[in-house]
Amino acid sequence: MNEATRNTSTVDPSAAHISSPDETGGEAAAGSGEIQALRHALAAAEESVRSQRDQYLRALAELDNVRKRAQRDIEGAHRYALEGFASELLAVRDGLEQAVRQGGGADAATLLAGQQATLKLLDRAFEKFSIKTLEPVGEKFDPAQHEAVLMQQSDTAEPDRVLQVVQTGYELKGRLLRPARVIVSKAAD
Repeated sequence: MNEATRNTSTVDPSAAHISSPDETGGEAAAGSGEIQALRHALAAAEESVRSQRDQYLRALAELDNVRKRAQRDIEGAHRYALEGFASELLAVRDGLEQAVRQGGGADAATLLAGQQATLKLLDRAFEKFSIKTLEPVGEKFDPAQHEAVLMQQSDTAEPDRVLQVVQTGYELKGRLLRPARVIVSKAAD
């Protein structure tokens, strides 16, 4: 006996069940109802999948729109970030232009008053945009905020103290724009 005939000749009697004509008719009717129920369940599941896929695609499209909108907003913010500050500086420029035009015939007191008014306009613009001046006279020298241009002996100040500001420093919302250039005290030799 070869391998193929040996496998077919061994039959498990408990696994083999031949249906009689009476059994198949009743099972077919029951099976038909069960098949109908399964078809309805399959159709409902397919509809649910279509609906969920549609919701997923809509959410994906909305996410893409939000991302594109945010990118446009960022580009606009970069492009027009200085617009407010620049418009504030226009008043300062106007004041300076007027001083130059009238400078030839004005006396010293009038020129000084014009310069002070222009400086006030600039100070207001700086204040509006959170630009603060660094005036560290008397403070301990801080290399993160100050740039020492000269060390000078002092009998009145402790060592490493700012004696004089040569050039004002500025910070924007806590971030250093320019360090204050200062003269720093040192101990007497």
